[in-house]
Amino acid sequence: MSKVKTRFAPSPTGRMHVGNLRTALYAYLIAKHEGGTFMLRIEDTDQERYVEGAVEIIYRTLQKTGLIHDEGPDKDGGCGPYVQSERQKAGIYMEYAKKLIEKGEAYYCFCDKERLDSLRQEVAGKEIMMYDKHCLHLSKEEVEAKLAAGVPFVIRQNVPNEGTTKFVDEIYGEIEVPNAELDDMVLIKSDGYPTYNFANVVDDHLMGITHVVRGNEYLSSAPKYNRLYEAFGWEVPVYVHCPLITNEEHQKLSKRSGHSSYEDLLDQGFVSEAIVNYVALLGWCPQDNREIFSLQELVEAFDYHNMSKSPAVFDIQKLRWMNGEYLKAMDPEIFYEAALPYLKKALTKELDLHKIAEMVRTRIEVYPEITDMVSFFETLPEYDTDLFTNKKSKNNAETAAATLQALLPRIEAQETFTNDALFEMLKTYTEENGCKVNFVMWPLRVAVSGKTVTPAGATEIMEIIGKDETVARIHTALKKLGVE
Repeated sequence: MSKVKTRFAPSPTGRMHVGNLRTALYAYLIAKHEGGTFMLRIEDTDQERYVEGAVEIIYRTLQKTGLIHDEGPDKDGGCGPYVQSERQKAGIYMEYAKKLIEKGEAYYCFCDKERLDSLRQEVAGKEIMMYDKHCLHLSKEEVEAKLAAGVPFVIRQNVPNEGTTKFVDEIYGEIEVPNAELDDMVLIKSDGYPTYNFANVVDDHLMGITHVVRGNEYLSSAPKYNRLYEAFGWEVPVYVHCPLITNEEHQKLSKRSGHSSYEDLLDQGFVSEAIVNYVALLGWCPQDNREIFSLQELVEAFDYHNMSKSPAVFDIQKLRWMNGEYLKAMDPEIFYEAALPYLKKALTKELDLHKIAEMVRTRIEVYPEITDMVSFFETLPEYDTDLFTNKKSKNNAETAAATLQALLPRIEAQETFTNDALFEMLKTYTEENGCKVNFVMWPLRVAVSGKTVTPAGATEIMEIIGKDETVARIHTALKKLGVE
């Protein structure tokens, strides 16, 4: 087979679904793993579903995810046009449909809606329409007369009623279907536009696509594709059908799930690299079960033969964990820039936002968690004195009150109010009083934060909020404890 060439052929219908992103990613990885070409084609033949601005979303998503195409509407590789509506205007699909008519592999159908509706029947609880080949039997003269009279028509594939059609997929293996189960599908619609299935076959051949990657919902249509390739006498590409993506309840991941699209996930505070990494594992598993990959590492490791047939569960908690790993490894300055809007949402006081950002970087999984995590720096929250009780540090309200009372004069007298200096002062106190550092830190942490879980230790918090605020918060704690 010639040099590997794959394509991503999305329809401009809105935000990019996770399943479409995975198709793009796998197509990209298959091509790049073999040093091949990755092409972008815009499939806009379904004009009713077209969404304004959706083409820009496609370009933006590919750019952000790093799935840079080698050929496409903006990068001519000699196979254009790369937009199906432009190919339709150039007459490409009609030309090839007429070639099939000449071969007896397709025919004009002039049946109106009323007649087609009469062919509908219920099979296993589903209403289907199997065309009865009525127009296949029209004479050449009858067809020409109807065309001359301007009678609306579609062009249908002529599938024989006898025999079977075999189809081989790299993931699902060989599939054989009785031809009697295959409908004479429409190739050219009454508006002159090709159907998705027909345009795919014609374009993939003319553009030299060697490997076709798509979701397994197209598996049932695949035998019809093969019949078209055979009818034209074209080489059949390698098919790679990806498993279904479901939610945690094992239902198909729908747009209503809230995290079904790439941009939904960005809006929820996930980073692009983590999304791409996670999506790669929805149906593919490396032999060493490794989980964290850069895009280049995925290119090197990806082997579509290791893909699964079983549905892949989109586990948002697993993605959150993975995103947290990416944030921990992120350059601090890049993290700060991304975290800044969330910090500013919670904090209006003159505080060291760089230090606060670095405190939370290793403790969050998604950016929006920052706001609640740091709000105590701005305003001491209401809290109950039960927080001072802690078995591990051997504290209760009484010991906490005694510690805070003893430390308050030292804190007020402390001139250098940095984390290191404050820690040394507390260490000296513990040595003098024969207690452990944790025994002192616990009541201080609760007093200065109003929380038991914070993104930093007591002395780091004290440095950020400053001496005056620290002293004020300790006074508040002592009042709560009933000793002031």
